[in-house]
Amino acid sequence: MAKVKFGKWLGGGLGWALGGPLGGILGFALGSAFDAASVTVQTGGQTNFSSSTPSSNVGDFAASLLVLSAAVMKSDGKVLKSELDFIKRFLSNQFGEQNAQQQILLLQQILKQDIPLHDVCIQIKQYMPHSERLQIIHYLFGISKADGHVHELELQTIHTIANYLGVSAADFNSLKAMYFKDVNSDFLILEITSSATNEEIKKAYRKMAVKFHPDKVAALGEDVQKAANEKFQKVQNAYENIKKQRGFS
Repeated sequence: MAKVKFGKWLGGGLGWALGGPLGGILGFALGSAFDAASVTVQTGGQTNFSSSTPSSNVGDFAASLLVLSAAVMKSDGKVLKSELDFIKRFLSNQFGEQNAQQQILLLQQILKQDIPLHDVCIQIKQYMPHSERLQIIHYLFGISKADGHVHELELQTIHTIANYLGVSAADFNSLKAMYFKDVNSDFLILEITSSATNEEIKKAYRKMAVKFHPDKVAALGEDVQKAANEKFQKVQNAYENIKKQRGFS
């Protein structure tokens, strides 16, 4: 049991995130950010690193997102107050103001640490299902674009994280295209090229609709599922844009 004052965002319990390199970062941050006399947060029980079945809960997902967000924010060698303000607004929109305040306190402590990015990502990849890893990358793009000024080093860090997490180049480019628009964005979102036939476009849409369906992250709660629905909607919008452009139904 870790004695910290934390809201429902981590209230789902911390399971595998309390072990390994991720647990080391969280342990330091929690110990620095919160008073030892605060209420206890229920953990997910004993961590079993011999399990081969990926499994995570809202606490594990939240912890992973905070650590990886810190890695992206540190990419350019400086963390500005304005960046923290943008992150807080982003988190507030996704998870509510009270939870965001607690997350920011923890994030500030994580930012002070050196993050062994490869080791952290390998741990996350081992225990987090692919659909949730895709949602993590989607979040990181949203955070990097939050202030409207994306540093190239941040994009490089997100790309590195995606590689370590086992996210394919096609999936990475699809998620990136949702935030960085050009003439090929709609096709990239569907993981096809502009030379694809109408039938190939329809097939690609069906495939992406299944891959990015919000139900795949339903176990993480309504907040994460809501964000996943936004990702799903961008797939639908891309498909509708291409249909309109091509003139087929």
